[in-house]
Amino acid sequence: MHTTHIERADLNLIPPLVALLEERQVSRAATRVGLSQPAMSRALHRLRRLLGDPLLIRDAAGYRLTARAEAIQTQLDVVLPALEALFAPDQFDPAGSSRPVTLAGTDYAVQAFGSAICREVMRQAPQAPVRFHSWREGVTDQIRNSTIDLGLYGGQTTDEMHSEQLFVERFVCVVAADHPLAEAGGITLRDYQDARHVIVDVHDGRQPDVDLPLAKLGVVRDPAVTVAYHAAASQFLPGTDLVATLPRQLTGALAPPDALVVLDAPDEIATMPYRMVWHPAFDDDRRHQWLRTLVRSAVRQTVG
Repeated sequence: MHTTHIERADLNLIPPLVALLEERQVSRAATRVGLSQPAMSRALHRLRRLLGDPLLIRDAAGYRLTARAEAIQTQLDVVLPALEALFAPDQFDPAGSSRPVTLAGTDYAVQAFGSAICREVMRQAPQAPVRFHSWREGVTDQIRNSTIDLGLYGGQTTDEMHSEQLFVERFVCVVAADHPLAEAGGITLRDYQDARHVIVDVHDGRQPDVDLPLAKLGVVRDPAVTVAYHAAASQFLPGTDLVATLPRQLTGALAPPDALVVLDAPDEIATMPYRMVWHPAFDDDRRHQWLRTLVRSAVRQTVG
C-alpha cells in the first residue's frame, strides 16, 4: 500500500476542503465548520499549496471551482463515507454524544413525526442537537458525503443508497366544502384527471409518488397552483374547484378544517411507501445503527 502523498497531508484539512468546495465562499465555509474567517483563509492557502491548485477562482458571479477542484469533489463523494466509517468509534454511547443528528425530509416528515424523533433523541442523547434539512436537489450528495445522516422520503431512491420502508402512507384528496365532488366520498381517476390541482413540489415540480404512477397511465395533472410545502396546499382550496393530494397523516392539521372535505384518492395513487435512506458505508456504524433504530421506533409509534 503506497502512502507517499498521504504522509504529507493533514487530515484536519479535509473538513475545510469539503466546506470550501460546497460553499464556494470562505466566510460561509468558515461558519459551517466552526472556524474564524482568517483561520479558513489560512486553511485555503495550505490546501492550495498541498494540492498545487487555486481550487476557487473569482468570476462574475463570485467564486467558481477550478477543474481540479471539481475532480477532487467527485473523489470526495467516494472517499468521505469510507473515512467516516474508518475513524468512527467501534462503540457508541448516545448519552455521551454531542454530535448533531441531521435529517432531511419534506415538511410532511417534520410535521408528521419530526417531534417524535426529537423527543426520542432528547431522551437518549440529550447533548445531541437535531437538525432538519429540506428535501431538495442535491440531498443525495449530502447523504453521500455525510452532511446528512438520514433522508426521510416517500418514493424511489437511487441504487447507490440503502433504504428501509418505515410504513405505507395513504393519499387523500382534499377539496373545498362546496366542491362539486365534496359529497362523493372518493374521487375516480377520470374525475381526478379532469380536475385542476394544487401540486406540492417535492422534487422537480412534482409529487413523485402521485405523478409517476399517473404518467405510466398516460395521465398528467393540470397544475393550477404549485407550492413548496404540503402544509400550505389546503389554504388554496376554499372558494375554488381545486384538488390537493396529500398524505393522510396531515389531514388533522388542515386549515381551515371546517371549509374542507377529505376524499379517498383514486386507487391508482392510493398509497405511498415511506422510507429512511442512508449511505451503505454506514450499514455497520454503531451510531448510525442507533439512529436508524430510534427513527424506526419513533415513526412507527407516531403513525400507528
